[in-house]
Amino acid sequence: MVKRSFRVGVMAPSSCSYLPDRQESIAVVLDPELHNMDGYNALIQSGFRRSGSNIYRPHCGECSACHSLRVDTFGFTPSKSQKRQINQLSRLDVRLQDTLDDEWFSLYERYINKRHQQGSMYPANKHDFLSFVQSDWQDSKFLHLFDQGKLIAIAVTDVLEQGYSAIYSFFDPDHPWSLGSLCVLAQIKVAIENKTPWLYLGFQIDECDAMRYKQKFKPHQRFVAGQWQQTP
Repeated sequence: MVKRSFRVGVMAPSSCSYLPDRQESIAVVLDPELHNMDGYNALIQSGFRRSGSNIYRPHCGECSACHSLRVDTFGFTPSKSQKRQINQLSRLDVRLQDTLDDEWFSLYERYINKRHQQGSMYPANKHDFLSFVQSDWQDSKFLHLFDQGKLIAIAVTDVLEQGYSAIYSFFDPDHPWSLGSLCVLAQIKVAIENKTPWLYLGFQIDECDAMRYKQKFKPHQRFVAGQWQQTP
C-alpha cells in the first residue's frame, strides 16, 4: 500500500510553457519508494503525471488552470466528427507493441521539424526523446498506426493497473487525417479491448488552444480541488 504522505520538491517559478503571461511551478515526488508501478498507479489517481522517471504535477501559487483529465473509456460516446475518425481508424493497422518500430526516428524527426521547430524538443534527438518517454520502472507500450504498411503515427502509452496514460504522440505531419485525435481514439479502442476503464490524457488547460482537443473526448473527469469531478 502506498503511504498517504510523501515528500515533494517544489521547483522555483518560471515562465509558463502554455500560458505565456503566467508563471509555473512544478511539484516533483522525492520519495524513491514511490518510483515504481504501484506508486505511480496511486499517484496518477491524485493528478500526478510522469516525465522520464520523474513524477510531478503543477504547483502554481496564483494559477489553477491545469487540471488532470481522464477519459471514461467504458462510457466513451463519440461525437459526429469522432465517428468519422473511427471509420478512418478502422482502415488502419493498429498495433500495441513493446518496442518502437525501426522507422520511428525518421517519423519523429519529420514531425518535430514540421510542427515544433520552436519547441524544447527541437532539433530531434533520440537520446532526449527516449529519456523523456521511458523510465526504468514503468511498463510503457508503443501504439503504432500503419496505413497500407506505412508507419504514420506512434502513441507512447503507459500501462497502469486501472488505466492507460497517454505520454506522447507523434505522426506524419503531411497526412491528411487528424492523426493526433486518431491516436487518442486508438488508445481508447485498445483500452476497451483490454477492459481498462480510464485513459489519462495529462493536463487540460482551457485557455491553451493546443490543449483543447482533450476535452472533446467524453465523458471525462477532471482532477479539481483534490478529487475527480465529472465534466458535463
